[in-house]
Amino acid sequence: MNIFLNASTSADQISPWFTILWMVALFAIFYLFLIRPERKKRKKESKMRDSVQVGDNITTIGGIVGRVIGIKENDKILILETGSEHTRIKIKKWAIGSVDTIHDDSD
Repeated sequence: MNIFLNASTSADQISPWFTILWMVALFAIFYLFLIRPERKKRKKESKMRDSVQVGDNITTIGGIVGRVIGIKENDKILILETGSEHTRIKIKKWAIGSVDTIHDDSD
């Protein structure tokens, strides 16, 4: 009985500063391991999608593979040509999964 009494009194003596410090530490951990890497990933994907040029081979997030034959910047739409019959498809820029063409970025 005496053990439970001591445990409850020690829990009452925890400083509010310790609680605040604990919350700040948890937020820092979430930021370092979840938020920051996700922001970097989104920024890299955005840069990749914005650097698409006419003539690039791309793969969409749905698995469609094709060559970019036109870009409409105001609507953020790409026109792809796929297959041996040169079928044309319009897609949104956000649907680009990867750019398979390697560019020289020497400025």
